[in-house]
Amino acid sequence: MTPDCELLRCYAGTKSEEAFAELVRRHVNLVYSAALRQVNGDAHLAQDVAQTVFTDLARKAASLSRRSTLTGWLYTSAHFAAAKIVRTENRRRDREEKFMREPISETAPEADWEKLRPALDEAMHELKEADREAILLHYFENRQFAEIGGKLGLNENTARMRVERALEKLRAVFLRRGIAATTALASVISANAVQIAPVGLAATLTSTSLAAAGTGTLTLLKLMTMTKLKLGLGALVIAGATTALVVQHQAQIKLREENQFLRQQMAKLQTENERLSKHPPTPHLPAPPMHVTAQPNASPTKDLQSTNLYARLKGKHLKLTAEQVEAYLKANGRKASSLLAAYRTSGDPALLQEAVQKYPNDPQVAFEAVFDKDLSPEQQRQWLNTFEKSTPDNALANYLSALNYFKAGQTDQAVQELIAADGKAQFQDYSAGRIQDDEEAYLSAGYSMADAETFAVYQEALLPQPSELRQFIHDISDLAKSYQQAGDATSAQDALQMIADLGQRYENASPGEIVVSQNVGISIERFALGAMDPNSPYGGDGQTVQDRLNQLGQQIAAHIELAKQVDPLQQTMSDQDWISYSDRMKAFGEEVAWRWLVNKYGQQ
Repeated sequence: MTPDCELLRCYAGTKSEEAFAELVRRHVNLVYSAALRQVNGDAHLAQDVAQTVFTDLARKAASLSRRSTLTGWLYTSAHFAAAKIVRTENRRRDREEKFMREPISETAPEADWEKLRPALDEAMHELKEADREAILLHYFENRQFAEIGGKLGLNENTARMRVERALEKLRAVFLRRGIAATTALASVISANAVQIAPVGLAATLTSTSLAAAGTGTLTLLKLMTMTKLKLGLGALVIAGATTALVVQHQAQIKLREENQFLRQQMAKLQTENERLSKHPPTPHLPAPPMHVTAQPNASPTKDLQSTNLYARLKGKHLKLTAEQVEAYLKANGRKASSLLAAYRTSGDPALLQEAVQKYPNDPQVAFEAVFDKDLSPEQQRQWLNTFEKSTPDNALANYLSALNYFKAGQTDQAVQELIAADGKAQFQDYSAGRIQDDEEAYLSAGYSMADAETFAVYQEALLPQPSELRQFIHDISDLAKSYQQAGDATSAQDALQMIADLGQRYENASPGEIVVSQNVGISIERFALGAMDPNSPYGGDGQTVQDRLNQLGQQIAAHIELAKQVDPLQQTMSDQDWISYSDRMKAFGEEVAWRWLVNKYGQQ
């Protein structure tokens, strides 16, 4: 059987719907069953949870493809997605707070499974990842110990011992919760934890998840057809409903949200298609000699700095000790993702070197190695070449290579890399996977969930890319001026458009990235537009350059105003609020998390 990681790599690299469909078929029962327990048996909500999880899988395919198994990630994602949906449904039902309404507990029946069922998924998430993975593989997916050992890099006997120890830890968790788990705990879980998903759900999830992710081979016409079908079915349901008015109202709200989400995805696809269908900027080569100018005091990446998000970190140690790192690697194996997380959370360069030696062709290893400050110029060029080869569809590799060529005074090579980057749709900096891996490392070291999530985000905020952008944008700006001075106005305009395109890459940041990343993109695009004729057309919707500048200025102003409200609130958040804040940020982006925080505390 083809491993999960190979299927996911196949989908990430070729957008193979067949590979993604096979992943859904393998794991749909696990995801659906975990969701069904947490939404109190509501099959429709469980299907919504499953769609959310598999849509997220499609979006993060590139970063997740380095995992040997997806079982643990899917199970945890279902847990968080279900919790969000339950809170949303309770909020609508009670018509009170916008967020953070917990589901009402019910008295559990006496039967063993009925006692365990309501608490199973919460209890599972109190275990460490390695223990949770072992239980999922054996008792949820009914895999033999030899197969588990193969997936986890253990022999059969060691795998058996890990599963048995993990089961005892789970039993202890239940006892702490006041639930006396029977000696038949293993058989009760095996018999009941995973149920058969509804017929046809896998096929439905495959198509809708790929559509929602915006990465499948579905055309805009197909998406429009799906939207019309949802509208038609929704109209029939609402027209024929005989339930109470509140239920009908909730159905209408949910339908509007689904249609809005699909419209957003169609708009995003249309924008990307328009960008790729345009003739890409192609400045003439050879480029004229560049006249290097001093950098301006006002940096295009300095319009908005991050808020005081990390006040809670004062006096706390972000760097893990050697003992903590080794314990984490022992539990998770010395695979590429684990070694990189250990390196980032400890700062030990030996761990990066180990990853480099063991996994020289892994794109994320190459990405991390590019920023190693101890590299010689020749070594950095070598790693940039490796990064480009290992991820040929990722425009970020070309941008980083262009930056390096500018530093070396090789302008023509830099321009060639910029042209190559502008023709690629993907822009992947692996931030979502990095945050999740770092979070797991902190959790394994005994940090609370709130601190682990905050520390992981903090590590990501220190990513060296933004610190290099200022010089990069200045180099391209000097290139545009050199073309203009040489009488080549077309190439000068192309160079400015390349800056604007790079800014738009950052503006369209994926969920999980911080607001400052969006504002870096906005500031870069404003920097490029500021050098253009304000009355010239810009984009395909009748806008002028000045119209776009006004629009971007409003976005920056809105973020600054929101940041002023968020800054004092973050310093008073409880641990539970930090967890909820981080979950929203990872799922929808930091701006959504900010608005949730202001809605909860800022308007009392």
